[in-house]
Amino acid sequence: MVCDKCQKKLSKVIVQDKWKDGAMNTMESGGRKINENKALSKRKQWAPYSAKCTVCKTSVAKDYKYCQGCSYQKGLCAMCGKQILDTKGYKQSAT
Repeated sequence: MVCDKCQKKLSKVIVQDKWKDGAMNTMESGGRKINENKALSKRKQWAPYSAKCTVCKTSVAKDYKYCQGCSYQKGLCAMCGKQILDTKGYKQSAT
């Protein structure tokens, strides 16, 4: 569950996407060096699921604070934590 403000963040479309702007393997961007050992390099590695849910500590994507299950149970936005639904009268059942 994501609020309207966070939904706009997710739906942004990049109009100009030049492949060299963010490329890591071009010499212009200072990216890849010749004969570089990736295992020994000191560059920060990108970890997409390095974030954890604040409630149950499961892995979530980078910009998220809550996993899908905890977000739905508590009625919170998964990205910013804003209250979306009033869940006081809800009762979860298996059927």
